[in-house]
Formats: sequence, structure tokens, C-alpha cells
Amino acid sequence: MKKIYSLLALMSLFMLSGCSVYNFTGTGNIDAKTFQVNFFQNNADLIEPGIDRTFTLTLQDLIQNQTNLNLVSNSGDLVYEGEIVDYRTTPMTATADQGAFQNRLSIRVHVRFTNKKKEKDDFEKTFEFYYDFPGQGLPTGATLNTAIQVIFERITQDIFNESLAKW
Repeated sequence: MKKIYSLLALMSLFMLSGCSVYNFTGTGNIDAKTFQVNFFQNNADLIEPGIDRTFTLTLQDLIQNQTNLNLVSNSGDLVYEGEIVDYRTTPMTATADQGAFQNRLSIRVHVRFTNKKKEKDDFEKTFEFYYDFPGQGLPTGATLNTAIQVIFERITQDIFNESLAKW
């Protein structure tokens, strides 16, 4: 009986070891060992101070948390660069007195991705997401922080999926 359990355990080990190309993030087999995220300058017409740094750090953190790649400041196997090209608030629904009942903050980021190990994976693309909030005017304080966090989480995940997960 012990031999059967030992045989089953050994077979299970072999079967699981064959699945090493896939992981839970869906990144599959990455040839690269390092990545770099260059500073994403804020070139939008409406400037919100600090979002360029926040975006750059959010993208770095996401890649570090979902891969085994090492972050480097130059000569990375994978290079992410670009700029924030649009930051705008637009009214989505109006009230009876012609005021805004709901507004939308939208941020658009232009990204150039270079894979020095596999050039066919290179791309240049724009990613955009939004956050709806109530009231008039621009979001401030906690509302603004939440909006930027939600938007950047979505945009960075979309960039990750496009560059590494291939979903």
C-alpha cells in the first residue's frame, strides 16, 4: 500500500513540475531578467502635481509584485517609457439648474514598451481609464486620491497585460 502512495506522490510531482511555464499572473515564460520604468512626464494640458511620480511608482510596483523581474535604472531587458498625455474632468450628468450632478476624471497615458530579448513584443500604445464622482468642480482630497489610485491601478494592469501577460 505504501508503494502505491509513493508512486502516486511521485507521479503528482512530475505532473506539477511540467506546469512550470505558467504562473498565476499569466505571464508564462519570460526571457527577460530585468525591467526599467523611465519617468512618465506629465504632458497633459491640465497639470495635477505629483501624478507623474505616482504613475511611475505604481507601474514599477505592479511589475515587481507580479513577476520575478529585477528593477534596474538603465539597460533593462524590458523598458517602459512614455508620458501622461491627458488629464481632464468632464460633466457626465446635469441637474435641473444646469449644474453637474456627476463628473468624470479621465487620464490617458501613452506608453512605449521595448523588449530587448523579443523585439516582436515591442509596442507603442495609449491607455486610458476614468473615475466618476459626484458634485461640481474638480475632485480634491480623498476623492482625488481614490480616483487617481483606481485609474492608475487599471491602466498599469492593462499595460502589464499587454506587455507580459498577452491576454
